[in-house]
Amino acid sequence: MMQHYYEQWKQSAPIGLVLIGAGFSLTAHAATLRGKGAPLWKWVLLGTVGLVVLNSGIAVFGDAVKQRALYEMHLDRLNS
Repeated sequence: MMQHYYEQWKQSAPIGLVLIGAGFSLTAHAATLRGKGAPLWKWVLLGTVGLVVLNSGIAVFGDAVKQRALYEMHLDRLNS
């Protein structure tokens, strides 16, 4: 069971970080488009997608933190 938590953390943490970065980038690009006077639909759509990706990344990374905490908890129990 302990190894499962470690593997979940090992896979989820980098994916979450990539999604967070991509979400920030898309949202910032949408803000740039808005500043340049792009059509409303373009920057609103891109900004919405960016926020969805960003929030997905936060959720995935949050789950990775949980998995790591469970792994550490089980590791401490073994060492006590």
